[in-house]
Amino acid sequence: MMEKCLFCKFISGEIPVKKVFEDEQLIVIEDIAPVAPVHLLIIPKKHMVNTLDLTPDDTVLVGHVFQVAGKLARELGVAEHGFRIVNNNNSGAGQSVFHLHFHLLGGRSFHWPPG
Repeated sequence: MMEKCLFCKFISGEIPVKKVFEDEQLIVIEDIAPVAPVHLLIIPKKHMVNTLDLTPDDTVLVGHVFQVAGKLARELGVAEHGFRIVNNNNSGAGQSVFHLHFHLLGGRSFHWPPG
């Protein structure tokens, strides 16, 4: 049996976390090492390693991620100034937990291109 990843343990409640939002498809938590005043992790409950694991069946899930991100950005007061949604895929891009997730960043100005 494969060991559950860290995010799967958050989802199952095995490791307690402060949830900002939860529904049947997602949990959203505060990042423990924030790089912006608002730094949330939007985590699908379905385990997938990263974007490369998405299938056509996941189209609605990904759309839901972005709808929830917009809702939270508005609620947290970062929508008008601007916010960023980031998804890292594999270690060379900065992915450190291999469960698909998205970073919602806001509350400061961002530069382009990112690091």
